[in-house]
Amino acid sequence: MSETGLQLRTKISGEGLLTLSLEEVQFPEPGENEVLVKVEASPINPSDLGLLFGPADLAQATFSGTAALPVVTAPVPEGLLRQIGARADQSLPAGNEGAGQVIAAGASEAAQNLKGKTVAILGGAMYSEYRVLKANQCLVMNEGVSASQGASCFVNPLTALGMVATMKDEGHSALLHTAAASNLGQMLVKICLKDQVPLVNVVRKADSVELLKSLGAQHVLDSSEDGFMESLILALTETNATIGFDATGGGKLAGQVLTAMEAAQAAKMGEFSRYGSTQHKQLYIYGGLDRSPTTFNRSFGMAWGLGGWLLTPFLQKIGPVAAESLRQRVADEITTTFASHYTQSVSLPQMLARESIEIYARQATGEKFLVTPHG
Repeated sequence: MSETGLQLRTKISGEGLLTLSLEEVQFPEPGENEVLVKVEASPINPSDLGLLFGPADLAQATFSGTAALPVVTAPVPEGLLRQIGARADQSLPAGNEGAGQVIAAGASEAAQNLKGKTVAILGGAMYSEYRVLKANQCLVMNEGVSASQGASCFVNPLTALGMVATMKDEGHSALLHTAAASNLGQMLVKICLKDQVPLVNVVRKADSVELLKSLGAQHVLDSSEDGFMESLILALTETNATIGFDATGGGKLAGQVLTAMEAAQAAKMGEFSRYGSTQHKQLYIYGGLDRSPTTFNRSFGMAWGLGGWLLTPFLQKIGPVAAESLRQRVADEITTTFASHYTQSVSLPQMLARESIEIYARQATGEKFLVTPHG
């Protein structure tokens, strides 16, 4: 069984013009160990936007085509052309994850066992009406779980679980998270409460503080408030958090976190050292909500590290057995710990409408879109 359906494509020309469009694609009959999934739901995560838009200037976007087959174009500033790299002139599918029903399966037992079941998928190209994947790429949802509930089974849940696992593997006992009112941040609060892990949450608005406290979070700090650094040092002292995960990326927040960690650790030393505390302090940047340069003053001693963290390398590092254990926990807790909340649901054509892009491209906390390819 094969199907024809729409798929979103993103292309940046060598001259620097982004084009987003919908194309009719023939999805082949699944091979022996493959399944054909009717995609019913796929979230728009911050990690999807880099491929969707690249460095294009959306303020200059133009919208054309028809209501059923819209086309969006936007220029890439000349100074950013080098960022398009190897993707130049390639028409690429997008959408990291999603969920749907298996409507056809290959001959293998593993594939046949999935037929008719609702599965979640991390396989790319999910902004499509259909998708052919290997059977082992599918995570079966428990009875009664819908595709919409299972659509965000991977990126946010596994990232949150990966943060806690990284904390433990690297010998820390508590952690800090920025932009903490996001869907991912809310999941992390629930995980840490359940697993009894001390957590410091840094947010950017007062209403985000109330949101996380309503979930049971103990330490929630608004970085825009006067006295933020003093409150941060106090929270880090109480929790002994010496590892952090930063979703903002740019600006001065990374430096503030390392400085506060050093202040909390230095206060516990019995004597002064011009090299600072001996406790290693680690901050991982895993997002780019702030596109400005990352700036900090070297006021946190010599025992520190600043690096990047991504989900896929983490899963490769821990191996398939440990990764499958995390996946199964997500499936078992998808309507509780790992429940996602969406502010808007859009079809594939609606995803390319001006009013939709203006909202989800902002990556604003509390604005999460769910794409329903079949409307």
